[in-house]
Formats: sequence, structure tokens, C-alpha cells
Amino acid sequence: MADRWALFPAEDGGVDVTPLGPDGLPCAPVQREADLAEAVRSRPGVTRWVWRSTAEVHPRLLAAGVRVERCYDVEAAETLLLGHEGRHGQPRSAAAALARLRGGPVPPDPPQRPAEPGAQSPLFEPRGIHVPPADLLAVYAGQQRRIEATAHPDRMRLLVAAESAGMLVAAEMNRAGVPWRADVHRAVLHDLLGERYAGGGEPRRLAELADEVSAAFGRRVRPDLPADVVKAFAQAGIKVSSTRRWELESLDHPAVKPLIEYKKLYRIMVAHGWSWLQDWVRDGRFRPEFLAGGTVTGRWVTNGGGALQIPKVIRRAVVADPGWRLVVADADQMEPRVLAAISRDPGLMEVAGRETDLYQSVSDRAFSGDRAQAKLAVLGAVYGQTSGDGLKNLAALRRRFPRAVAYVDEAARAGEEGRLVRTWLGRTCPPAVRTTDDAVEEAGIPLTEEESDAARQWVPGHSSADARARGRFTRNFVVQGSAADWTLLLLAALRQAVRDMAAELVFFQHDEVIVHCPEEEAESVVTAIREAAELAGRLTFGPTPVRFPFTTAVVECYADAK
Repeated sequence: MADRWALFPAEDGGVDVTPLGPDGLPCAPVQREADLAEAVRSRPGVTRWVWRSTAEVHPRLLAAGVRVERCYDVEAAETLLLGHEGRHGQPRSAAAALARLRGGPVPPDPPQRPAEPGAQSPLFEPRGIHVPPADLLAVYAGQQRRIEATAHPDRMRLLVAAESAGMLVAAEMNRAGVPWRADVHRAVLHDLLGERYAGGGEPRRLAELADEVSAAFGRRVRPDLPADVVKAFAQAGIKVSSTRRWELESLDHPAVKPLIEYKKLYRIMVAHGWSWLQDWVRDGRFRPEFLAGGTVTGRWVTNGGGALQIPKVIRRAVVADPGWRLVVADADQMEPRVLAAISRDPGLMEVAGRETDLYQSVSDRAFSGDRAQAKLAVLGAVYGQTSGDGLKNLAALRRRFPRAVAYVDEAARAGEEGRLVRTWLGRTCPPAVRTTDDAVEEAGIPLTEEESDAARQWVPGHSSADARARGRFTRNFVVQGSAADWTLLLLAALRQAVRDMAAELVFFQHDEVIVHCPEEEAESVVTAIREAAELAGRLTFGPTPVRFPFTTAVVECYADAK
């Protein structure tokens, strides 16, 4: 039996399957099966399934207790290939890919289905136009030719496999859910916010803080309305442009302290308060809809639920089941280690080859043992903080690690000039980026307000300020995006390592992963994470001395991990 098969859910509820040869073409007629799960279950020798969309197929298989080892997601591959070809943002559905292949009118992608609070992902929801098996295989064959035409086909092939694996992991995490104690969550909210008043008014603690703010200004002020707060400060003779925390903390006024506290608690109430708990937690599980590759950099997002911004105090509600544990693993100093791997800087690779504090090692080489200065210099090189002390620190870093600094400098220069910029495996940042405030912040790029506006609406040929903002984005992109590629392979390796355990991957964000497992499996999971990180490093970056250590905690409660 062939080890690679194509699978096509049919319009009548059945499924078509066909084996594929080494060339990716069918090597036998298409076979009609009545049941999707049975079609997969009856072919245990298949190591990779080719299908249109993991979101269409995998939840149905998981509901039937069927797990596939590997897949090739045609629509995920199309997204990556469009980006690589400088066509980021064009429709990426299989129907659109087929239309481009044949030179016909390209249909738009269907709108994203909104998440359903507290519900599992739908078992089957068709996306867009049905593509017959022969046509989908033509798209697949075309993608193989496009992959081979890239500058580094082996890397692009690996990236597509990694992205497809990420889709499998995301679907499995959506089904598993994050263990969540609703009673603990309610107790936390009561401790923070106090009693809830009838009629939907603010809880007691927020009402008290609002009164303190109003008393400090000498008139009634709504702390939840930024314009009202700015106006109140203006009437007090203090000019502020916003109610951001860093700006408020610079002021000398009695309203500042209660206002900052109010804003912190108000954000918790709105983002993770009683309504959130009612909407998103069911049967002891929080099930956000994880979306792999949801940003330009490849980092994940969630379709509702705010899972990637859970405040530490709310993490007290993330509690393992009785007899189980949470294995919480954080990658240590991931960005500079990735920079060492992609730049091939000998000195930085040697430093990143140790499982000790990287910033301290850098400081010993270039900053006379001043760790704080070394950290500022390394992060400044990645994020583009190159003025004032940052410029001096960067010069010292360049003397010791010239290839590393040159690598991000070139990425910034390419961005400023409107060129395509790629991660190590080939994920591509387009020549023009339109993002939201949240995406800019999610990418970890500390832009000024002017630069942030430019980065969100940048088009080639605009002002020098636009170009500089774009350059800072691409300087960071080559590191953050390559880190995202590495983490996909980490997740794929970890998924394979725990496949015969009861352990489940339940949470992932950027450089952190959580596995929920029986207590007796915890140490095996810790070992699996370490080995998966090493394997992912070799697969992603090839043979380098760079190591990717994790800080791992085995806890009953997520909040105890940090």
C-alpha cells in the first residue's frame, strides 16, 4: 500500500480516497467510501494524508477517535506559497488556487466563521466552492512544482509540512481544551472585584475606585471613558494625550493611583470576567479556537476567548484534573538563540550553544559583565532600538558578533526598500503590510505611535518614516518568524513523542507550551519536550551548535509555574 493518500470529503457525505505515487500523482483509481473515519482507520499504513483543509477533516476524525500521523494541508500550503511569490493576501482557498492554475476568474475566500463561545469546533463546515478530486490533485501537483521552483525547496517543503502539522496540533488542542476550574475563577473575581450589584452595575471594588478618581478630580469622572479622563486632567491643568499606563505613571496627581488600579481591574472584568466565564468555559474546559499561522510572522492566534492574553491572576483557575499535572515549558531566550542559528555568527552560536544564561555570556564578551546592557543590546538589534544608548550598545555588539548584527541590518534594509523578506525556512513578509494595533503588538515590535501608524498602513514609495517603520518590522520578522517556524517543528515532534501516552497538548503561545498529563507521565513529558526542542533545532536550522533549552515546571496550577 502507498504511504501517501489523498482524501476528499464528498458533497453527499461520503469520502473519496486515492493512493499517490512518488511523483504525487494518483497511482490507482479514486475509491468512494461511505464513512470518513473508517476510510482512514482501515488504512493504517498511510503516513501522510493530503487534503484540502485540516479544519474540514480533522475534527471529524478526532470525534470518531481516529488520529492521523501527518497531513498535507493544501490551503495552508497555498497561503505560504502565495506569500513566497509576493502575492500575500490573495484568495488562498483550493477553488482560488485552481482558478489561478487555469487562468480563470479567482473567487474570493469565504468569510471566517466566528467562534462559538464554549463550543468545540464544528465537525464539518464546508468552506467555499467544492473542488472535485481530480482538480484538487491538479492544485496539489502545481504546488509541488512551485515548491521546487523556490530558492530553497527543501526548506519550503519542510515549512509546508510544519505548518500542516501545526494545523493538526491546533485541532487536537481545540478538542482537548484547557483544564479550567470555574469555581476558582469566580473566587478570584470576587477577591479582585468584590460583590456584583443587581442590574448590571459595576462590582463593588470598581465602584469604589471610580469614586476615588472622581473625588481626586473634584467632579464626577468616568474612568472607563478615556476622553473623560483626558478632559478631567486638562481641567486640572495637566495635558495628557492618552490614558496609557506609562503616561499616567509620569504624572503627579492623586487620581493616578486609583485610575491605574481601576484600569487594570476593569480590563480583567471585561476580558476575563463573569460573562467570559459563562461564554467560554464548559464542562471544566476552556476551548478557544487556536488558529495556526494566524499572523504574518507565523505566530498563532485564537478565534475568540483571548487565550493568548490570560492575566497571571486568572491563571489560578487553570488547574489540572485530580491525579494529573500541568507541564509548563518556556523556551529560554529564544530570539537571540534563533538569531545565532539564522545568522551563523560563530561567536553568537558558541554562546547560544550553552544552556546557561545567554545574556550573561554576551555581557562577559562585549559589555564587561554588565548583563543588563548586554540584554538591551541584543534585544535592540532584534527590535531596532538603535538610537541613544541603543546605538552605542549596538556598536559594541557589532564588534563581537558582526554577522548577527549584519543579518538583521540587511533584513531592515530590505524592508525599507520594499523587498520581500523571508524567514530561514521561507515564510515571507510581503512588500506591503496592513495589520491592526493588536497584530503589531503581538509581533513584539515596540514602535512609536508614528511608526506604528506607518507600519499598519505601509505602502512602497511612502515617506522615509514609513520606510523606517517597515524596516523595524522586517528586522524583527526574520527572527520572530524563524522562531515561529522552529516552534511548529517543536510541536510536531512533541506531538509524536506523546502519541502513546495519555498526555495531551492543551496550550501554546509563542515560546510556551502546556501539556496536561497523568502525574506518573510528567517526567517523561519533561524529557520529551527537551528532546523535541533539540530535534526541532536540527530540522529547522541544520547542524549548528545552538541549543534551545526550556525552563519546565510540573505544577497543579498554571499560576504556580512562574
